[in-house]
Amino acid sequence: DLHIDTNLDLRPVSLRHPVERARLRVASVLEAGFREHLASRGFTSIRSPKICFAGAEGGANIFKVQYFDRTAFLAQSPQFYKQMAVAFYERVYETGPVFRAEPHQTSRHVNEYTSLDLEMGFISGFGDVMSLETELLGSMIGRVSSECGYELDLLGATLPSVPDAIPCITLEEAHAIAGAAAGRDFSGEPDLDPEEERLVCEHSAREWGSEFAFVTHYPTSKRPFYAMDDPGAPGLTLSFDLLFRGLEITTGGQRIHDYAMQVEKMRSFGLDPAQFESYLSAHRAGLPPHGGLAIGLERLTARLLDIDNIRLTTMFPRDAKRLVP
Repeated sequence: DLHIDTNLDLRPVSLRHPVERARLRVASVLEAGFREHLASRGFTSIRSPKICFAGAEGGANIFKVQYFDRTAFLAQSPQFYKQMAVAFYERVYETGPVFRAEPHQTSRHVNEYTSLDLEMGFISGFGDVMSLETELLGSMIGRVSSECGYELDLLGATLPSVPDAIPCITLEEAHAIAGAAAGRDFSGEPDLDPEEERLVCEHSAREWGSEFAFVTHYPTSKRPFYAMDDPGAPGLTLSFDLLFRGLEITTGGQRIHDYAMQVEKMRSFGLDPAQFESYLSAHRAGLPPHGGLAIGLERLTARLLDIDNIRLTTMFPRDAKRLVP
């Protein structure tokens, strides 16, 4: 019954408790399941740099570091490198730390977390990525079920059933579902707020028998410059989030593979393509149609175990006020 701050301050001691270890054990098995399943499907493991020339997501939430005589950035995502690697490996994955310089203090964010990333080439559409994730989650959760019986009993956790096909709705449809449940009008909002995520998940569980729900077609303005726009719906992207038990645990979608299209979109975002020459060289040399996703390991673990604060699924969490131990 320690206060969470005391727990985290005394982490070298508090982690000796079996409950604390059980949470991290489940996270470890999830990561191992991610790697094993993708390797069995022809994916190659890669390692991308965490000191980068530019931020993959844009915006201000990026840590600057002094790199000898110039400024560099801590990786927000291995996105650029995943896309480059698709050209020579076709299917790649990586598990590793990413960094977000977001000053807020919430139960669902930390500033350094483990990202489970994949990218796959020669897709016919972003539905291929969602289908793979459905299969992947079933395999990962199945591994937790078979290897973590003691930990699940200790934590009183109930694992979800992953359906053969996870329900999929557009952002507009998600707004309508949440609005009907809350008696509010969310239409026109560029994203889902936490209340909407919860309401959509409750609707999915009740009406479709799934604790998971894909939400697609987020506005161009809310997605990174590499997101492919939907040719049939101007202003919307071929992107998705996966919601689970009231929280977004995955972001993914189809990427731009055409050089001219990518340069044009960069400019529309106010970016100078010359600053991304090494990234664009992959497009210029030729990239297949491709897409991918990223799963936040700590968030996924917290939702599986019904833990309210993702700091408790992190060995030594980093947030805006915590730099030790």
